Amino acid sequence: MFRSIDRSKTLSRSLEGMSASLAKRRGLIPVIGVILIIISFAVHLVSLAFPIPLLEIIWSITHHLGLILALIGLLLIEPLGR
Repeated sequence: MFRSIDRSKTLSRSLEGMSASLAKRRGLIPVIGVILIIISFAVHLVSLAFPIPLLEIIWSITHHLGLILALIGLLLIEPLGR
């Protein structure tokens, strides 16, 4: 199964294209993560005023996804180079 994935030309081209695109915009992923964290802060403030369980779920998802994206983005800045 993994040999077919390793030899996939489509996957290889996709990864090369994504790498080239991210190399041009190295700070994009951390910025998206920070924006998600800011959105989660606003959602949390609204959920304090109106305690709705759905807002807690949205807060949790946006907060944790933002943190993960920001950390991964910071880790990828250096390998993508200048």
